[in-house]
Amino acid sequence: MTDSAAAAFFTARLAFQTDVADVHAALAGDSPGFVLVDSRSRAAWAQGRIPGAVHLPTAEIGQRAPALLDPAVPVVTYCWGPGCNGATRAALALTRLGYAVREMLGGIEYWTREGLPVATDDGLTRAEPDPLTVPCGC
Repeated sequence: MTDSAAAAFFTARLAFQTDVADVHAALAGDSPGFVLVDSRSRAAWAQGRIPGAVHLPTAEIGQRAPALLDPAVPVVTYCWGPGCNGATRAALALTRLGYAVREMLGGIEYWTREGLPVATDDGLTRAEPDPLTVPCGC
């Protein structure tokens, strides 16, 4: 692979993917510049979700996206984690509808593993940060 091919590959990845830390930092600001979409099932949503996310299961994107999402606002999708391609499927479906989309790598699994807040119907919870994903300061 040539240097230019590698640069094009990595540039494309950065254009279409983001990570938990960047999403968290953006959401902590006044205007994140995107809407966060949880593409998981209703049961998964009920177990916990990223605060501020919009619930839009992949199978419902075609019917519900136009009523829920402004086409002028970029979208970031997430699902369970690295072993799930639900966020990729949702990103593809939204892209086909004309939305600008990025996929959040790691999904809610890594959001939780980093000790970030998770919303449930009972309020916010936080898991202890996983030392494999967050520096422990040891």
